[in-house]
Amino acid sequence: MTSPATTAATGTMHIGELAEKTGLSLRTIRHYDEIGLLKASGRTEGGFRLYTQEDHSRLMLIRRMKPLGFSLEEMMALLKIIDTLQGGVAGSDNPDVRAELDTFIAQAVERRQKLQDQLGMADEFLEVLRTQ
Repeated sequence: MTSPATTAATGTMHIGELAEKTGLSLRTIRHYDEIGLLKASGRTEGGFRLYTQEDHSRLMLIRRMKPLGFSLEEMMALLKIIDTLQGGVAGSDNPDVRAELDTFIAQAVERRQKLQDQLGMADEFLEVLRTQ
């Protein structure tokens, strides 16, 4: 079995530590693993999932997509595009891949604007309440 000292030495962490660092539940992380959104980088001899700093970064990216309302399918598609562009995978120089990323960027900008508009409405509502 891998000890905490061993995981620290190898730069890996157990799911509980990853959950604590990201603010996500164990159940959510396990679900992401089951559907292929975030695969564990390894397993201990006892079968426990192990995650790397890269996995943590990927999970934080997923977490940042959630408030913008991206579906799990959209998240998977975007992560595939990012993997292609960052990993030198065949097709990374394909203009269609870059165009797909640009589409996601435009969607994120639009969704962010909607959130900003909603915050403005919430601020106005609070102001009305405070003046009562």
